[in-house]
Amino acid sequence: MRRLRYSINVTLDGCCDHRAGVPDEELHRHHAANLARADALLFGRVTYEMMEAAWRAPARTGVRPDWMSPWMEPFARTIDAAKKYVVSSTLDRVDWNAELVRGDLATAVQQLKRVPGEGLFVAGVKLALALTELGLIDEYELVVQPRLAGYGPTLFAGLSKPLDLRLVGRVELGSGAVALRYEPRR
Repeated sequence: MRRLRYSINVTLDGCCDHRAGVPDEELHRHHAANLARADALLFGRVTYEMMEAAWRAPARTGVRPDWMSPWMEPFARTIDAAKKYVVSSTLDRVDWNAELVRGDLATAVQQLKRVPGEGLFVAGVKLALALTELGLIDEYELVVQPRLAGYGPTLFAGLSKPLDLRLVGRVELGSGAVALRYEPRR
């Protein structure tokens, strides 16, 4: 059975807005390695559209946007090539090597987990909350950024009951960010 791994950047004061982190080359390498450990990515609509807008390879020109530093290329290539599943009740279709996940979320994700392979990777906020409520996430990675954002959104707002986790790994990055990996205590 494939493991479902979740990873997100979060500031010291709990903000998980993607613009609040401190992007650097080492962090992008770390996230590219996470993605490479997965057979497929699982996104909600918002995360899928955000990632596609930022990281999809330009079809006509092949030229990346001006904001993209050369050291971002490995991450861009990895996410661009990855198989993606998109949980959405509002999208009619997806492309970018993706397919829609419809119907009962628990059943659909359990079926994806049953496929042999290395694992699935999930990102985002709302989908992660729903999958946590269903007990389907096998590993949580919080990349704690050395920054105070002073605003939200925050992770797992509205979780119906606490979930106890145990620390299974820790990586300190040169920027001062710390990637903390946890597994649910079952």
